[in-house]
Amino acid sequence: MLSVTSSRTQVGIVGAGPAGLMLGQLLHLQGIDSVILENRSRQYVVERVRAGVLEQGTVDLMREVGVGGRLAREGMRHDGIHLAFNGSRHRIDMADLTGGRAITIYGQNEVVHDLIEARLETGRPLHFEVEGVSVHDLESRAPAIRYQAGGAAHELRCDVIAGCDGFHGICRPSIPASQLRICERVYPFGWLGILAEAAPSSHELV
Repeated sequence: MLSVTSSRTQVGIVGAGPAGLMLGQLLHLQGIDSVILENRSRQYVVERVRAGVLEQGTVDLMREVGVGGRLAREGMRHDGIHLAFNGSRHRIDMADLTGGRAITIYGQNEVVHDLIEARLETGRPLHFEVEGVSVHDLESRAPAIRYQAGGAAHELRCDVIAGCDGFHGICRPSIPASQLRICERVYPFGWLGILAEAAPSSHELV
């Protein structure tokens, strides 16, 4: 049986995706200590392809927290969108309709890369490939995260646990049913996005 190493932090963050990493950066800027735990490898997290379009609020936030440098250089800003039907294109000027707001093409994996680099610069803990993550004592003043890493068992006591491990992660089903509140909006349509390492066929989305 493994001996348990105990430690403490203010905020324990489960999940090193965009949400968990951004939360860690925001906390750091406010002088709040945190530990981020991720069960996947760093390479897997960085190479995992998800969304590729950032709304204006996300772009503004990345700049505000100091991780928008590469985004500014490499992101592709689109002020409008072309809707194609009946053999012709119709341009919607989104920037004009929203007071200058636009969308930026910049892959989620690139966002994650930038946030990981920022986290490493802070020197605050970011642990990949942890196993057996579980959360405990959620209704107490000192909830805990238990996990295994490097062949050792760990218990991390926290003031707050942030479950940033997605819909299918371990945190959501761990919340007591009496305390779980779900806020959801379902739209009757979906978008198909295709990311390709190739020159754009148009200067704006089609």
